[in-house]
Amino acid sequence: MSLKFTIIYHKESKWYVAFCPDLGVTSQGETLEKAQDNIKEAIELYLEDAPKEEVARFTDTPFVETIEINKV
Repeated sequence: MSLKFTIIYHKESKWYVAFCPDLGVTSQGETLEKAQDNIKEAIELYLEDAPKEEVARFTDTPFVETIEINKV
């Protein structure tokens, strides 16, 4: 079974921070590639103990949108 999650990356000082809002899992790395590897590992560890019902809801492709708001 293939599971799909949304990951948000941002740079903080010397680190790249990776956040999975679907699960509330966060990781980091000194490079973007390391942060990607680390968040995958963190998600895999999280899913080892997650209830099957929670895991099953992530089989659909997530939809992410960025919107712009003009400051009033």
